[in-house]
Amino acid sequence: MKNENSTRRHALTLLGGATVGLVGLTQSAFAQGKTIRLVVAFPPGGPDDFVARAIGEQLGKELGAQVIVENKAGANGAIAAEYVARATADGSTLWLTSVGAVAINPPLYEKLPYDPVRDLAPISLVVNNVELLVVGSANPANTGAEFIANAKLKKEGATMASSGTGSVPHLAMELLADVSKANLVHVPYKGAAPAITDVIAGHVDGFFGDIPGLVGFVKAGKLKPIGIAANKRHPLLPEVKTFAEMGMPGVDSDNWYALFTARATPPADIDKLNQAVKRTMTTEAVRSKLLASGAEPASSSPAELAALMKNDTAKWGKVIRDKKIKPE
Repeated sequence: MKNENSTRRHALTLLGGATVGLVGLTQSAFAQGKTIRLVVAFPPGGPDDFVARAIGEQLGKELGAQVIVENKAGANGAIAAEYVARATADGSTLWLTSVGAVAINPPLYEKLPYDPVRDLAPISLVVNNVELLVVGSANPANTGAEFIANAKLKKEGATMASSGTGSVPHLAMELLADVSKANLVHVPYKGAAPAITDVIAGHVDGFFGDIPGLVGFVKAGKLKPIGIAANKRHPLLPEVKTFAEMGMPGVDSDNWYALFTARATPPADIDKLNQAVKRTMTTEAVRSKLLASGAEPASSSPAELAALMKNDTAKWGKVIRDKKIKPE
């Protein structure tokens, strides 16, 4: 009997060791055996794509995996959102998105094929992109205050380009119109590139845009920066005042980018991804590349990102409802 019990205990010990080994293999598979798909909702060459590729290699190193950037453009982010929401919920498919697809689309569109809260799990904030008001080099205004003063002198007001109805540039313009009481006429374009072209040519008076997409034109002298839609000045443009400094508080518009994955992804995998993103965003090579572009590297906990998304959905939803903005 004693030998039988001893044999049984030995067998259980071996089984327990094997089980621990299997658990260990399962846990390490996430870090060592996967290809991570980093989905971007816009074509190659755009700002979202730039950020994805700026962080992708280092993120892969942090996870011990290969990160592949996949561009799934169209439908204002809906195609990418659906793809990620329906992907295997194991943390191997990530979505890098700007604020629009997760906090502006829901109040803007009556029907969406995805629900950011129901279908997606927040991982971490990645960058902040504050909006910059620019005018053509021939425009007489040198500050946002002068731009507004000139708009008030003209019966027809000032024309303001945007990258599309309901876009962050459009909503930033609406914030400025509200606080300044100036007549700002919205002129929507299909993307930022044609809007910028017409501002440079003087066909439109002004444009709000992400600093990374404008800084090259500013440095080349083609656009004049006259106001920052944030609570502090930008390190690349330290001479440009915020609207609050010019007596127009509340013009605060951040087109942040963040990472999400499928909602049912296990919390342990979410935590691994979050920690990997945090390490990535503190890597000097990644930080310097993003800062040079005008983007501000950032990270957050999943809960902080969820709260940011909730707050911005309420903020932009109010603007959309108050202004009766409808999608194109």
